[in-house]
Amino acid sequence: MNHLDKISDHLNRREFLRKSGMGLGAFALGAMLNPSSGFSASPQVSDGILGAPHFAPKAKRVIYLFQSGGPSQFETFDHKPLLEKMNGEELPDSVRQGQRLTGMSAGQSSLPLAGSQFAFDRYGNSGAPVSELMPHTAKVVDDLCFIRSIHTDAINHDPAITFFQTGSQQAGRPSIGSWLSYGLGSDNENLPAFIVLVSKNAGGQPLYARLWGNAFLPSTHQGVQFRSGKDPVLFLNDPNGFHHQDRAQMLDYLHQLNELQYEAYGDPEILNRIAQYEMAFRMQTSVPEVTDMSDEPDWVFDMYGPDAKDPGTYAANCLLARRLIERDVKFVQLYHQGWDQHGNLPGGIKNQCKNTDQASAALVKDLKQRGLLEDTLVIWGGEFGRTNYSQGKLTKDNYGRDHHPRCFTVWMAGGGVKSGFSYGETDDFGYNITKDPVHVHDFQATLLHLMGIDHERLTFKHQGRRFRLTDVHGHVVKDVLA
Repeated sequence: MNHLDKISDHLNRREFLRKSGMGLGAFALGAMLNPSSGFSASPQVSDGILGAPHFAPKAKRVIYLFQSGGPSQFETFDHKPLLEKMNGEELPDSVRQGQRLTGMSAGQSSLPLAGSQFAFDRYGNSGAPVSELMPHTAKVVDDLCFIRSIHTDAINHDPAITFFQTGSQQAGRPSIGSWLSYGLGSDNENLPAFIVLVSKNAGGQPLYARLWGNAFLPSTHQGVQFRSGKDPVLFLNDPNGFHHQDRAQMLDYLHQLNELQYEAYGDPEILNRIAQYEMAFRMQTSVPEVTDMSDEPDWVFDMYGPDAKDPGTYAANCLLARRLIERDVKFVQLYHQGWDQHGNLPGGIKNQCKNTDQASAALVKDLKQRGLLEDTLVIWGGEFGRTNYSQGKLTKDNYGRDHHPRCFTVWMAGGGVKSGFSYGETDDFGYNITKDPVHVHDFQATLLHLMGIDHERLTFKHQGRRFRLTDVHGHVVKDVLA
């Protein structure tokens, strides 16, 4: 395109904005008062860059229950009787094979094997092993697909979580939800395509907004955090004495100012800013409606557990996640911190399971009974696993576990994955993978595949290079697909 063509194209876009953009606030207000009027959000919000999935998706929505801190597979889903038998004995060099340790246990003179203190049994028709700490999850194992051979490149929390959420250990890449929003757009013009929920008062390793950030993708695809309390979305409500019609009029004037700025600079982010203001206006009605759980019957709260009526708890967020996907929110990311048990693991993980087990299982059951599990993918897992040896002193009733990136367990449910199925195996020590390894990029490629996306074809050119969620490798794990 030569210089004159660029100017002509710029003027055409400018003229289009001038003719079609006036009165956006009024149009938005009309849409809220009459949703059937045909008003739709700006293309940057409602339309994905792909236009349509690459192929028929098995899942339409995702709820990702991220257990931040690294849950121990040995106390949850990967039973290793040999560790109980060899409790206190030294980790054999033939098993470790010189693999790196974190700085927290590299200086230990001894690496004593630590068997789990919690009993396991097999459940369901699938016979999946589950710890006594997860009695509610044990009841839904025939709806779950366990992947016991996940492995990652990162050994510390921040790069490991960043790797799972963005495909890179280094900050600055778009998150999974942002990629899905960018590729597929939104199915609800009144709510963001990507919403984030963080359990309150969970403690543990810090989380950063960049984990649900858009990075170099257009800003309309950033995750929007819903919080507990009076204002679920910050700065969304009108100030005292400021009426909804005033907001609509303000948006009209603000649009005119943004249009002038766009005429001057031609920056597409200005269009994204307009779209975000319009979305915020519509969310003033949609957010209070979806977060008001007064219409939920008592039996639903009972199913999710005693914390379900306390906004911001893990149980309440699981229930809210279900309400969001009922309204066609495409990606709900739920973070629960506190799984980092370097010491006092028996007591710590017992509390973590007590706070999360019932609600996680209830979410699967609730989606299934509403006919939503078939096309909603639910994921449970952390950023890495834990070591089979004790970090620090091993005693009769206490021990800790360090980070272990070589193998750990994640489960998935619904959305096109096999139910009552386990994939991948680890050795008797739970230290190395012996069958069907699944890298983080394989996991991400599979997630995108279930949503109808070829992970190699959803890219964004930035600073001269085409980026994608799975970076330069990764393959779909076809054996777990239903």
